[in-house]
Amino acid sequence: MNTSLNARRRTRELTETQDGDAVADVLVVGLGATGAGVALDAASRGLSVTAIDAHDLAFGTSRWSSKMIHGGLRYLARGQVGVAVESAVERGILLTRTAPHLVRAQPYLLPLTAAVTRRQAATVMTGYRLGDSLRAAARTPRRLLPGPARVSVERAISLAPALRPYGLRGALLSWDGRVVDDARLVVALARTAAGHGARVLTRCRALSLDGDGALVRDELSGETLRIRARVVINATGVWAGELVPSVTLRPSRGTHLVLRPGTLPGLRAGLHVPIPGERDRFALVLPQADGRTYIGLTDEPLDGPVPDVPEAPEEDIVFLLKVLNSVLSSAVERAEVAGAFAGLRPLLGEGGPDGPSADLSRRHAVLVSPEDVVTVVGGKLTTYRRMAQDAVDRAVALRSLQAGPSVTARLGLVGAAAGPVAAASRLVERYGSEAPAVQALADEDPALAEPVALGVTGAELVWGARHEGALDADDLLDRRTRIGLVAEDRALALPAALAAITREIHSPNT
Repeated sequence: MNTSLNARRRTRELTETQDGDAVADVLVVGLGATGAGVALDAASRGLSVTAIDAHDLAFGTSRWSSKMIHGGLRYLARGQVGVAVESAVERGILLTRTAPHLVRAQPYLLPLTAAVTRRQAATVMTGYRLGDSLRAAARTPRRLLPGPARVSVERAISLAPALRPYGLRGALLSWDGRVVDDARLVVALARTAAGHGARVLTRCRALSLDGDGALVRDELSGETLRIRARVVINATGVWAGELVPSVTLRPSRGTHLVLRPGTLPGLRAGLHVPIPGERDRFALVLPQADGRTYIGLTDEPLDGPVPDVPEAPEEDIVFLLKVLNSVLSSAVERAEVAGAFAGLRPLLGEGGPDGPSADLSRRHAVLVSPEDVVTVVGGKLTTYRRMAQDAVDRAVALRSLQAGPSVTARLGLVGAAAGPVAAASRLVERYGSEAPAVQALADEDPALAEPVALGVTGAELVWGARHEGALDADDLLDRRTRIGLVAEDRALALPAALAAITREIHSPNT
């Protein structure tokens, strides 16, 4: 099973889509988590699949998430029981079978400050226990997700030394899932789909869709071509309405801050920080393996055209810093924000055009246009697999395709390891069972063993171009690694990224 994605494979498979009477069973448009999940679901059922994206794997919303794999507690609090149950089930699948190397448990503290009344604390703890019941119902082992507890002031400070001790009554400790890197999850999905025979083609922009395929432009050559398929699935997220006008969405912007390493020293747990004046809404403080800390997130409606790369406005940065500093002993200053990113959620436009986007349901929907294009929208990162399954089920029924039921609930992604992996822990957390192969590149060429930024080595950059479909330096810095989130880190690593691309793509020997 060849799971490697690279420039040579792209060239070959793009040519194959134009050979003779080539018609794929399924054409997937969009290669975020949902689109890559659709490609895998369809290919693993034995269907022939072509999957395209105008940019790169995980170029859009999927790389801008909070990295949370939610168990559904937030949705349960809003009365969205079905969404909550679905989230808990999908979290369990990711933790135990699909991607245990990328998804794991994360502890979170809710500091019990003066802003949290005793009644509110009791209500939240009740919610945490209900969330734990969802875990049990989803049959996720306790060893993977410990139960909630109230902890002392001393324990809270040991887990989060930056907390302000004055007035602190302890904290509520809870556990949920998180993904090491959302973009790497998408890469693993796309590569696993490729291993099942899917053609995964980045830099291919869909210009128009219909029930029999798409008019596509190769963004590398400028050539326009027709890709034919028995059914088309539009998985372009917030851009879905641009290709299928009958789809109505209300995108919302979620901004995160990136704090420099060392800004919150000793942070061993995430934080849930109450947002003043908001019920059941919290800012997230998320320590990262590279030493950075993410702070998020806002939930603001987006007006106007949908940009390819949304920007984080200054007012969002100021707001998140204010919320963060409400629980810290020493305020984090604006200068300590090394970067920021914003993602756009593809929320269904239900309930009219007014009202907070935070109140919209995170459920997903599968829609069929008058032209028989299937569109899957809404949802969230945690439930990508179920969204993909539902979309393929609808497409199979629409065109009477010969395919069995979905098998992805028990299908491990590239890198999913059955046992311990003998390699550096940092590599195992990102590459799973492929970590020894990445390490071998560095062993064979000592120059590739040198870190280029944040512990990322030249070997990882070469691996990204050779096996993970990276076609330029931006792909390597922004999606195969997250170095590019901070401008200074990007500048430091750019020469090595360009060298890796030259070595793997532009060298006359490749």
